[in-house]
Amino acid sequence: MGVTAVYFSPTGNTKRSVEAMAAALDPGYKTVDLTLPSDTGVSCQFGPEDLVIIGMPVYAGRIPMVAVPRLSGLKGNGTPCILVATYGNRHYDDALVEMEDIAREHGFAVRGAAALVGRHTYGEIQTERPDGEDLKADAEFAKRAAASEAMKSTIPGSRPYKKEAVPGGKFKPLISDACVGCGICKRGCPVQAINDQFQVNPEICISCFRCIRNCPVHAKNMDVEVYHAFAREFSSRLAERRENEYYL
Repeated sequence: MGVTAVYFSPTGNTKRSVEAMAAALDPGYKTVDLTLPSDTGVSCQFGPEDLVIIGMPVYAGRIPMVAVPRLSGLKGNGTPCILVATYGNRHYDDALVEMEDIAREHGFAVRGAAALVGRHTYGEIQTERPDGEDLKADAEFAKRAAASEAMKSTIPGSRPYKKEAVPGGKFKPLISDACVGCGICKRGCPVQAINDQFQVNPEICISCFRCIRNCPVHAKNMDVEVYHAFAREFSSRLAERRENEYYL
């Protein structure tokens, strides 16, 4: 069995969880990283002897709008798959059922699904997750899902989906005079929303905060009171720890 980890993961939460699962099944697993745009698109064919783990973050209860067309090049042929939705301790709403619909449309047979908590983009929410215990549980779940011949659980969610997909959040990263022009933010932007002066185009930005997390001199920031006030309230509201959910 060849295992492939597929993910859209701007800040790394989804990547860590999906790769922990893949490594537990196949130390030589392959990866398909959909985070950055591709000029040619991604085209991958899988057979019934393969297993694909597909991971997506949750944006306002759905998977990111920009990620959906990047999944279009994945083609299964009765290929077993495991679905992973990572979210920031609020809820995953209809993201998993949306992933299930896409996976089946593309020829995959769902063997398991997981809703996993990771650090939220905004505020200080579950900042250390996924932690070691999370990743260990993820790996054990993947082994059970891979050994299953059919999924018996019903994935929670609504059809039609309750919420409209959104292009991103309302907070758009700023830049300070500390910028040294290294270009890390521009090269790493999932939607090419950063120009040659390293300014963010708010019409394109999906508010993933990848540039803020990766800026080596902390020039990319969200240092305005309207964000700080929101982040304080949001962090307080989502302070209670949610546990991961696994479906087989």
